[in-house]
Formats: sequence, structure tokens, C-alpha cells
Amino acid sequence: MRVVNEVMPRPEVAKEFFFGGTHDGPMVMVNLLKFKPLAEYPDGRNPGMTGREAYEIYGRAVVECLKLVGGKPLYSGAVTGVILGDIEEHWDMIALAEYPSPQAMVQMVGLPEYQGIEIHRFAGLAGQLNIRTAPGVFAA
Repeated sequence: MRVVNEVMPRPEVAKEFFFGGTHDGPMVMVNLLKFKPLAEYPDGRNPGMTGREAYEIYGRAVVECLKLVGGKPLYSGAVTGVILGDIEEHWDMIALAEYPSPQAMVQMVGLPEYQGIEIHRFAGLAGQLNIRTAPGVFAA
């Protein structure tokens, strides 16, 4: 299995993901996050800040943005080991966020509040995988 971490989705992938109609109900996004060793801000601010620290600024602020579109954070935690499977390089953190629909996620990233915090995401992330999931058999 080939794994490619990215920071932004390719336009054709985003269009299919959000508007392809395969699932338009509630979803949980699984975010597999890989951080830069040091944050990289375009204006050079926060020298010495780690990528994790920059992303944590984003993570704390995105909670409010989620609420504005009817979403909520479910879980975040550091990856501390893998027992099953093998990958060349582990992700640093996993975060789960629930949205009422894919369109709610589109709405969120368009919010001025979100636009104001996204710089910390870009500064801290080396790459990530975003996996959309739909409620299943074991959902509460």
C-alpha cells in the first residue's frame, strides 16, 4: 500500500469528495497528522516553535469553527505505537471530528474565523490523510 500525506486536497479530489453525492449525511473525519519538526510561518513568526505546537493553536481554535456548523471534536491523541501493520513512518497524531454533512465542512472552511486560523495548520503540518467515515453498525 502506498501512502501519500498531503496538506491540501487536489481540486478534482475535493470536488468529488464534497459534491460527488456518494454520501451527504453525517460523517466523522479521521485525520492522520504528520508535523513539521519546526513550524514554518510565511512571515517568519514564532522561530523555534515546533510544528506540533503550531498545529495545536489551530486545533484549539478549530473547535469553535466546528460548533458554528453543527460539528464537534470527538477525539485527538498522539500516536504512540502500532501493533498491526507496518508503515515506513508513523503519523504523529490522530484527530476525529464529526460533521452533520460534507457540505458543513465546506461551510466551515469558508468561515472568516476559520480563514484566520488556517495559517497555523499550514505552518505546522508536513502532511496528513483525511478519511471520511459514515455511521456504521457500531455507531451509538
